Amino acid sequence: MYDSLLLPTDASTGMDRAVEHAIEAATQYGATLHVLYVVDTETYSSYSGDEYVHEFEGLESALIQAGEEAIEEIVAAADAADVETETVIRHGIPHEEILAYADEADIGLTVLGSKDRSGEYRRLLGSVAERVTRMSKRPVTVVKTPVER
Repeated sequence: MYDSLLLPTDASTGMDRAVEHAIEAATQYGATLHVLYVVDTETYSSYSGDEYVHEFEGLESALIQAGEEAIEEIVAAADAADVETETVIRHGIPHEEILAYADEADIGLTVLGSKDRSGEYRRLLGSVAERVTRMSKRPVTVVKTPVER
């Protein structure tokens, strides 16, 4: 049914359920698992002023390193399940990059991890998973992880 699955990661805790689900689905369908990390450019470019240049370069490097480590962990789990993977790190606005990559790579199913937070939190901040789900023209599965208060 699906030849390729996309698993975006934000390197946060709580991705375990989504990783397990994506690997199980890739195994079931014999699909390649694409693992994507987006370095959120809004995180390190939202401040102005030359005095912060070195700090932002450090922040960008830290974000890239976190993404590389998160991808490595997912690839190790996929390798243990004999699932073929492709990995990519992109820079941009996460939901936009996820949607663009899904189109470019002709992804059959995107599996997103989402923390199950209160409605008030969602109304104030929204979520990448919500935006991808709402805007995607391709199938999306959201795997929720409860968040302890």
